[in-house]
Amino acid sequence: MDRSANRICIWYDSGAEEAARFYASVFPDSAVHAVHHAPGDYPSGKKGDVLTVDFTVAGFRCIGLNGGPAFPHSEAFSLQVATETQEETDRYWNAIIGNGGKESACGWCKDRWGINWQITPRVLTEAMARGGDEAARAFAAMMEMGRIDIARIEAAIRG
Repeated sequence: MDRSANRICIWYDSGAEEAARFYASVFPDSAVHAVHHAPGDYPSGKKGDVLTVDFTVAGFRCIGLNGGPAFPHSEAFSLQVATETQEETDRYWNAIIGNGGKESACGWCKDRWGINWQITPRVLTEAMARGGDEAARAFAAMMEMGRIDIARIEAAIRG
């Protein structure tokens, strides 16, 4: 493993290993690389507890830190996963929601560990990037959705 590689550090109250294993079971290009145990007691744990987990989720290289409840998650940080089809969009959304997560608006949901996700079909992001009336119509349609409905986005783009 390349220890010099840059990573996203995700703070978990606890459950970093469970979360990483869940992500690896749901998303392609995901794996748990290493689990590291605390060499001594620390404010939110004991010697031998899982302290950090090196993992990749949907191509994002991460380190999960079991740091305790001091810093709760918010929508200020999310992982965005681009999807091609409604089936793929539904599969990821349902996996997160069905494993103790919560729905939100505009393609956002939160997993059971409090991490925010954007499950975003490419048709939506491409329409937004084009700008103009197509973007405005796609945006208006998205604002009425929880999970993104690709057929409704495509209909909005067409006008």
